[in-house]
Order: sequence, then C-alpha cells, then structure tokens
Amino acid sequence: MSDAALGIDFTLGYYSSDRKTGKVCVVKRRNGEVSINCLGVEPDSGLEKALKPIFVGLTEEHRFILLDPETKSIRIQTNFPIDAFPAHIYSDPNANRDWFMNDGDKETGNDTVNCGDQGSSVTVIENTASASAKHLATICIGRGHHQANFAYPSEDAPNVPHTTYISNLKDGTVSAIGNNPNNEETYLKVIATIDLCEADKEKDGCTEAPCNAFPHGLVYSRVSGKLYNLNNGYGSIAVIDPLTNKIEEHIEFKGHSNLFATPCGRFIFGRGADRKSNPEHVIAKLTVMDAGTHVVLDSINLPDIYISKYYFNRDGSKLYLTTSSSGSPEQVANLKSDALLVFDLNGLPKIKLSKELALGTSSGSLAFHGEDEATQLVFSSNSATGTLVVIDGDSDELIESLKVTEGVSHSRVWLA
Repeated sequence: MSDAALGIDFTLGYYSSDRKTGKVCVVKRRNGEVSINCLGVEPDSGLEKALKPIFVGLTEEHRFILLDPETKSIRIQTNFPIDAFPAHIYSDPNANRDWFMNDGDKETGNDTVNCGDQGSSVTVIENTASASAKHLATICIGRGHHQANFAYPSEDAPNVPHTTYISNLKDGTVSAIGNNPNNEETYLKVIATIDLCEADKEKDGCTEAPCNAFPHGLVYSRVSGKLYNLNNGYGSIAVIDPLTNKIEEHIEFKGHSNLFATPCGRFIFGRGADRKSNPEHVIAKLTVMDAGTHVVLDSINLPDIYISKYYFNRDGSKLYLTTSSSGSPEQVANLKSDALLVFDLNGLPKIKLSKELALGTSSGSLAFHGEDEATQLVFSSNSATGTLVVIDGDSDELIESLKVTEGVSHSRVWLA
C-alpha cells in the first residue's frame, strides 16, 4: 500500500442485507487509521411489506433518515429498523433531489398504498444526506420495475426543459414528470405518458400499452438533446424528443438488455449477454453507438463474463463494470463473477478494456472518492464476504480489503 493512499481520509456508509433484514456500518480512515462502527439496530417493524419504513440516508451525524410510506413523514433516529427498505435511488445531476423508485407488488406492479390499482410510484426527497431532509412528492406513474433519467438544457440542446423520465416495465410506457421548480404548473407532475408499443412486433394484435416493450435502459444525451429508451421486448431503441415527448425514431438494437450514456453525452453503450450460443459459456456483449448519428461504432464480446452494474469515475474518463452470476450450472461454473472490468474511455469510439481485477466475490456496488474531477480511491462493497475493497483511482490497483461485517447476499456503499 502506497504512502499516498494511506494518507487519504474517507468516510463511507456500508449497508448489508440478506434481502429481509439489514444493518449499516460507517467505515472511516483518519491519519492512516481505519475505524468501523456498525450502527445500532432496532427490531423488525412488524409492518406489511408496503408499509415498512424507507431508508432515505444518513445525516451529518450518521443518524438514520426514514420515510413513512403511508403518511410521508420523515423521522430521524439513532437506531436502524432491521427491515427498513433500501429503495433504488436516482440522483438528479443538477439539483439536490433524489428520486426513490417503488416497483409495486410482484403480482400487479401496483403501489396499493399510494396509487391503488392505478400504477406504482416514485417519491422525491431533497437533502437526503442531511437532518433537513424533506419529502417533496410521491407521484403515481406506470406499473412495474422502473428506471429513471433526467433531461435538461445544455450548450448543444439549450431548449430542452428540465424533465424526469421514468420507464414502467409492466405497462410498456415512459412517464415524463416536470422537474423545474420554477414552473409551478408542471413541477413534480406527470406531463406525459409515452406509449412504447410497436404494433408490428406484437403477436396478439396489441396496438397500445400495456404492451410487451419491457423497457429497461433509459438514457439522455446532452449532445443530441434526445432520450433513448431500450425496448427489451422488441430489441429496439425508441428515440424520444423531450421537446414534444414523442417518439421520433426506432433503432434496431438486438442482443442488449440495458443502456448507459457516457457523461459527456456523445456515446451510448449497450450491454447484453449471450447464454444460447455456447452451453458452457456466457458471453457478454458491449456495444457503443454515436448519440448524434445513431451509428454503431464498435462492439466487443467478453467470454465468461456477465455484466451487472456500470459506473463512471469522477471525470468520466473510465467506465467500471461489475459482474455477477447468471446462466446454466455449466455456464456459471466458468463465469468470472468476481471480475471488475475497467475501460479507458479516452480511446472511444473504440472500446478498450484497460484492466480486469479479481475482487474475490461479486461487487454489490462501487463508490468514488476524490477532489473535484480527480478520482483518488474506488470502493467496492463485496457482499458475500462482508468486505470493503479499496482500489487506487489512478492505477486501478487493489490497495486493501477491510472486513466490515458478516457475508450476506446484498450490499451497498456510498460516501457519507
């Protein structure tokens, strides 16, 4: 371990869970000394799943911020309810607001607490890392699993309004929500529901939502000023104009299951997995497309890799892909499910794998520590071993592995 790495102080939150109950630990380094403090817990709330408290975040003093999903009241307390729900969060890149997804129940996709049988919801909270956390709105949208992204004006697309887009897997739609606090008429209100149905690809004559688009992969490019939604059920991308909230084009894009855009907005990545061509090997696919021309510029195959999550470092010069396990028993036996793949984006449009790290187990999540745009350290929460892996943000060399808690199935790490 280098002296420079030892001299970097950090504070992290580390959530670990068996998907039923969980806890939070705070990991600190000060003057080269590491301390791990697993915060207090309280018993299961005893509430039904839809009414369990939502884990919002930690205050400056590392107290818990919790939201009551029924009353929308926020409370701050010292101990963590072990059954608090860690909802999937999307952070607005241009505001201090976080959007918490509610995918509804498994059977219907409805959030019965807030939306009855009319859909599921998204909740918007500001100042989620502070004692001043405030619930702004809970908004009913379409049914099923959600992804979110944010459109906003840029130098290349100055007329694009601040809008949040959320895809609805079960309905086959995208909800557009006003995201400009200066526009009282539309702010935090659904302003459009975009129907993703492609009738020529439906087998039962369906001509409108609910349909089999199965949207999963939603990105915005500040270069083109367009929104791109991957319709997994059709193997296509719907290009949406945020000025009209209309689909203006469809692009064939088979073999991919998610999309993500580079922070600069010029390139769009698609990732997928081939489990059919070889009974003993899963082959990951990574493709890059120009956001302006919609031309595929490069595509690579990665044998014995199943891509899980994607992250960019602080200045957007590197792409980090975590991996996990999926496939038949024979395929899983050959998977490198503990791999962390690092790509140098300075070589785009060519996809360049610059480093492959073996973390020991699959990463639950990554976090990036640094100053301004410089990434000094990369952190990985390794769920199965209950460890925190620390990586040099410049060289991408493994620095150390810290034992935080017992091994579980799920973990998340963030700067705290």
